[in-house]
Amino acid sequence: MSAKRDYYEVLGVGREASPDDIKSAYRKIALKNHPDRNPGDAEAEARFKEAAEAYAVLADAEKRQRYDRFGHAGVDGQSAGGRGFTNVEDIFAAFGDLFGGGGGGGFFDQFFGGARSGGRRRGASLRADIELTLDEVASGTKRTIDVNRPDKCGACDGSGAKPGTSPKSCPTCKGAGQITHNQGFVAFRQVCPRCDGAGTWVEEHCGSCKGRGVIARRVPIDLTIPAGIEEGHVERIQGQGEPGERGGPSGDLVVVVHVKPHEWFRRDGDDLHAVSRIRFRQAVLGDEVEIPTITGELVALKIPAGTQPGEKLRVRNQGLPRLDGYGRGHLYVEVQIDVPKKITAEQQEHLERFDEADSKRKGKDGKKKGILEKVRDMFQ
Repeated sequence: MSAKRDYYEVLGVGREASPDDIKSAYRKIALKNHPDRNPGDAEAEARFKEAAEAYAVLADAEKRQRYDRFGHAGVDGQSAGGRGFTNVEDIFAAFGDLFGGGGGGGFFDQFFGGARSGGRRRGASLRADIELTLDEVASGTKRTIDVNRPDKCGACDGSGAKPGTSPKSCPTCKGAGQITHNQGFVAFRQVCPRCDGAGTWVEEHCGSCKGRGVIARRVPIDLTIPAGIEEGHVERIQGQGEPGERGGPSGDLVVVVHVKPHEWFRRDGDDLHAVSRIRFRQAVLGDEVEIPTITGELVALKIPAGTQPGEKLRVRNQGLPRLDGYGRGHLYVEVQIDVPKKITAEQQEHLERFDEADSKRKGKDGKKKGILEKVRDMFQ
């Protein structure tokens, strides 16, 4: 396909479609064009991938909003978390849970009897949440998290059979994993009830895993977290979820990132915001002060003469690194005037003289000011 079709058109729904409508439409198209149902049909596989790409965008509220505003340009490279779909396995990895299990199991198995993997089923996905400081976001970091998951039994190598023995061909389905019933001219296939589609049968179970093929373990996972990662970012790590049944592929580990609030900086995308308090003289005459940055360094902030309370001054390239690796955001400093609660008699005298001189400057034409002019001067 040279040009991408409209995602709503791909799924056959209107722009006002609800999330449930979008999910239902995708399931129907995915079932109709599933590669196991259309072996060797390149066009069906292309439609299968196209529908998955459309669903990856329209099922995500933020991506859908960008797509509605900017079209394909607003979500290029963002379907399925930016990974894209290069093959059918990518789609199963991303949306396996939508069909009641990964790797094409669950929903698809109702129609294909698990034939796609010979009864081997993909493991379930696991979720882990990690919390980062804004300083770690600024520099990038490495973390090791412990994941509680079933892991392949070392004693039987995941077969479930007693060490020294091996699973045998299922006597009911003769190793096919399916049995066929004939009703007139129609033949129906279903998963073998004895081996549950595995095609093999274990007579003597492994004593370590009781025939399950897996044992619960605490597994350390090393993560490399890039600088600039955002709150709520979801990263899918393939193959680090639960192991598949009967030697099937493992599920994925879904890592969700959370960022703790910072005591000084507030984040807005790649930009940072902070508040700095200055003296009245600095605001009137201007000055240069040092302020801390997210990297821990001090940088000079130039305060122009006549700076007003609440005014925001920009310090270029002192925000967070952009996740794509190109440049940084900016730091915006909101200026607040520090008003002393107590002053000396000398300070009071100087302020009154300043106020008197300022009043003369504003009313130097000698005319008596009306109430509206006085109110205006108060807010200038």
